[in-house]
Amino acid sequence: MISYNEIRQNAYYDSVTLMLFSSRLSEVPGVSEAAVMMGTDHNKSLMINSGILKSGDAAKITPNDLVIGILAEDQQAVDAALVALAEQFENKRQSASGDEHLRARTMDSAVKKLGDPNFAIVSLPGKYAGAEAMKAMENGMHVLLFSDNVPLEKENELKDYAVEHNLLMMGPDCGTAIINGVALGFANVVRQGNIGVVAAAGTGLQEVTVVIDRLGGGISQALGTGGRDVKEAVGGKMMLLALEALKNDPRSEVIGIVSKPPAKSVMEKIIASLKDCGKPVVACFLGADGEPAGGENIVSASTLEDAAAFMVDLAQGRPVHRTEFTVPAEQVDAMVAEAVSGLRPGQKYIRGLYSGGTLCYEAMLLLRDAVGEVNSNIALREEFMLKNVEKSVGNTLLDMGDDYFTDGMPHPMIDVRLRVERIKREAADPGTAVILLDCVLGYGCHADPAGALAQAVAEARAIAGEREIAFVASVCGTDGDFQRRSEQEKKLREAGVIVMPSNAQAARVAARILAAI
Repeated sequence: MISYNEIRQNAYYDSVTLMLFSSRLSEVPGVSEAAVMMGTDHNKSLMINSGILKSGDAAKITPNDLVIGILAEDQQAVDAALVALAEQFENKRQSASGDEHLRARTMDSAVKKLGDPNFAIVSLPGKYAGAEAMKAMENGMHVLLFSDNVPLEKENELKDYAVEHNLLMMGPDCGTAIINGVALGFANVVRQGNIGVVAAAGTGLQEVTVVIDRLGGGISQALGTGGRDVKEAVGGKMMLLALEALKNDPRSEVIGIVSKPPAKSVMEKIIASLKDCGKPVVACFLGADGEPAGGENIVSASTLEDAAAFMVDLAQGRPVHRTEFTVPAEQVDAMVAEAVSGLRPGQKYIRGLYSGGTLCYEAMLLLRDAVGEVNSNIALREEFMLKNVEKSVGNTLLDMGDDYFTDGMPHPMIDVRLRVERIKREAADPGTAVILLDCVLGYGCHADPAGALAQAVAEARAIAGEREIAFVASVCGTDGDFQRRSEQEKKLREAGVIVMPSNAQAARVAARILAAI
């Protein structure tokens, strides 16, 4: 094997483009490992650990530098990979110099070309994103700010301006919204209807909207706020403005709220704004202590699935009803018994590898009730925060969409490589009994996440050898999504994965397996 490294100083490319470049290099015959990444500390560590970057070279690389790393059988394979990479750069250059009538290099020129735009999506590195979001609002546009790593003070500045000018400023780190039937970010294809949802939780919003669709309901609006919005430091500025919009929207006959527990002062403002608003409200504050004290029009739900079901019940004029499993009890019992029968002494831990932070959080809540506290990079209590996110300890669930994993890398809903590698590492641990996964579909997501996960499951089983591992998953999506939920579920089942209809049901099955060991 020979290695090749190249460093291009001050050559920025977005992480999705670089993911595509890396994938193309990996397809070249004779190339065993390849990566094209920005030189962040995290990315340098990944490349060093993969053997495609020499540790001595890392010190001189800055986050603004492009790093090319190739590990191949011989020089001929390296040369072929470089030719393929040159083609990718040329394709990128040509696409960037396309129809000049449609292209705009600044926000002001975009406004001039479009005439009177009223909505902008901003997806840039965090240190630049806030300024562009402000320019959009100054031009009268609502904003979906997809970018993460935006400073807190900038978020407050943007949202203060938005509230003053009655504009939606969704984000930062807002991954999902549906506005007047138009899906934005990682949103899914769902039917339109009379349920309006506001969420400080991206994949929480996705899970709720797809379950609503599955149960026969429909969405009027689905508005993301960004997770920090309900913290004390921001004060729920956008949550309150979005709820006011739904209260005044005649199409939104039922209102839903999805969030991790807001700050106490924010919770009080939210409930006060909805009390006796004339519309039924379903509030899902995941992990909140007790039910929020509010008006008779407010119903509390403890899981995303229950929240969606309650919204559909109210939208269709039925009493709300809770459910634990939609799969027949005898079928659940059989799946659990089969999974446990293949485990060996010493296998006793669950390892959850999530692309959706809210789904990870919900699973931890359900597992805590069943098996005790879970270690995580987003732990429910400070003492269970992982000291080293690269190493699982005991029962561990990871949000792999956290900033640590996405710094210079595409989100795991776009690029499954980090999750695939982690699945194989967890399988090598003799204590691993269950690997719990989400599989998130939608616009912008990986074209075939279940296919990639199924391949990882097969490789993980080969690594585990004679030890069996129980794989449990749920698919967040619809058959309207281009990946097709039914096809994704089929691929996982064919790989021997237990597939449940919701994230909550998958977590409960995983908990039953652990309890039965």
